[in-house]
Amino acid sequence: MRKLLSFIGPLLLVVACQQKDIVSADLVVTNAKVAVMDENRTLTEAIAVKNGKVMATGTGEEISKLVGDSTKVIDARGRTLIPGLNDSHLHLTRGGRFFNAEVRWDGVKTLKRALEMLKEQAARTPEGQWVRVIGGWSPFQFEEKRLFTMDELNEATGDIPTYVLFLYSQGYLNQAGLDTLGIDENTKAPEGARFEKGPDGKLTGVLIAEPNPSILYARIGSLPPLTQAEMENGTKQFYRELNSFGITSGIDAGGGGHKFPKDYAGTKALADAGEMPIRLSYYLFPQNKGAEYEEFQEWMANNEVGHNGEIHLDHGYELEGGGEFLAWSAGDFENFLAPQPMLNRDRPTWRKDLKRIVRLHVDNGWPFRIHATYGETISNMLDVFEEVNEETGGKLASKRWLFDHAETVQVKDLERIKALNGGIAIQARMAYAGEYFVERYGAEKAKEAPPVKKMIEMGLPVGAGTDGTRVASYNPWPALYWLVTGKTVGDFQLASEENQLSREEALNLYTKGSAWVSNEETVKGTLENGMYADFAILSNDYFTVPEKQINDLKSVLTIVGGNVVYGAEEYSEMSPSIPEPIPNWSPVKYFGGYQSK
Repeated sequence: MRKLLSFIGPLLLVVACQQKDIVSADLVVTNAKVAVMDENRTLTEAIAVKNGKVMATGTGEEISKLVGDSTKVIDARGRTLIPGLNDSHLHLTRGGRFFNAEVRWDGVKTLKRALEMLKEQAARTPEGQWVRVIGGWSPFQFEEKRLFTMDELNEATGDIPTYVLFLYSQGYLNQAGLDTLGIDENTKAPEGARFEKGPDGKLTGVLIAEPNPSILYARIGSLPPLTQAEMENGTKQFYRELNSFGITSGIDAGGGGHKFPKDYAGTKALADAGEMPIRLSYYLFPQNKGAEYEEFQEWMANNEVGHNGEIHLDHGYELEGGGEFLAWSAGDFENFLAPQPMLNRDRPTWRKDLKRIVRLHVDNGWPFRIHATYGETISNMLDVFEEVNEETGGKLASKRWLFDHAETVQVKDLERIKALNGGIAIQARMAYAGEYFVERYGAEKAKEAPPVKKMIEMGLPVGAGTDGTRVASYNPWPALYWLVTGKTVGDFQLASEENQLSREEALNLYTKGSAWVSNEETVKGTLENGMYADFAILSNDYFTVPEKQINDLKSVLTIVGGNVVYGAEEYSEMSPSIPEPIPNWSPVKYFGGYQSK
């Protein structure tokens, strides 16, 4: 018996130690205001992480019991901790590809400072390169509440070619840019666009989409590219920038002038190296007008759709399906400075083109999303979706699909979307172009553009995002401010009180709501036990700060899969290092990205 006890004693000690290891957390954050964002909207004090997932949330005393010898403990110092933000429609791979070449006017407070930035950048831009501002701003964010003049643009930039994009409505070339591209009074603009001329018949440098943005896409595409190394570096800089706002996931909607797989190389290099600081899902956007069906056929033959980490589990780089354009003939452009395009009037082949491609997706089990700004477009597209669903015995409604944008969707069509098990991804485009929407369509229509409150009340899946980096900034906080207040970045009141969301509702759309878009709502979007440990500690309390200060929120510590990907202020020493921006003249090196001062 004594021999048996002497054997069992050490064995029990080993088992106890093993059990202690099993229940000990890898990471604990304590002294926080933890917004779990479960159905009960639980607020608690601490969170524990094990193997990249949430182990538990609870009081400080409860979670302290999970601290072991190897547990990393972080004191949140009373700060608010939220699930990582997930942008349901953000052009991440394209944004990273161009980030190091662009002057960002996102957040700039005055036109005076915006022009100063151009002048400073022109002084350091080498021969053969351009000064470029490619969207993400509104003239109403400036104290001056106006656009620059072409004289001001030419004075600021001199003989350095310069291109400034405003939404997908207008572009501006300085005289040096016109000369470099060889554009003169005899140059023919693409269909649905024009080069503006002054009273003297000479070009002003203003490029106008009416409403087709091809003229703007073409000018962006003609700008000199960065090297592969510079684009990979820019991707790191851009994803670090996103992490600084508390973004831990993003859903990439492709984009014009952005070819798969060639133009995804910067992100894929990070993914293949296991260095993604953000979980990224992407949809494939066809580039060849008239040959979209063949593009999708090739993609479907050579690529596998993966969900919930089944592919690239460690770094979260996953193909989700097709979109946001499926057929170019079925596109409606969100240019509120131009008349609304009408599918049945303007594009006679749209129905046949779209139905063929949607059927291809359904037959191959591929999810899809589709760009649709106007209610009339959505009604027409739903006719096609209902036909395909009936012809396939309900297969369309059995797969994930959604509309993007839906600013003027009608309630009767929300019911049709719900009947087909579809969803909607809304973006903060109205926050950047709402004043122009009101000017064209009236203040009454803007009160429910989009009718997000009705979508939620009807139980439709809804994800939130920005549509950055061109028609809006990639900063999620002005988008959350817009959802909560109904105001633009110029503080113009758009939404009615009935269409404004509570802070909890808005945050839910930016977390669990967006996770639905990539079929990941069972693994991320809340901080319930077993979910991915993706979260951010904020610079101020989102739930209680004055509404205007929502715009200024940032993350001071961002965690993805239990690992620190960004730290600032008291957590800056935890932030992983990344290389300096390249090339040496990169605007990011001198200005950074979003201008918060």
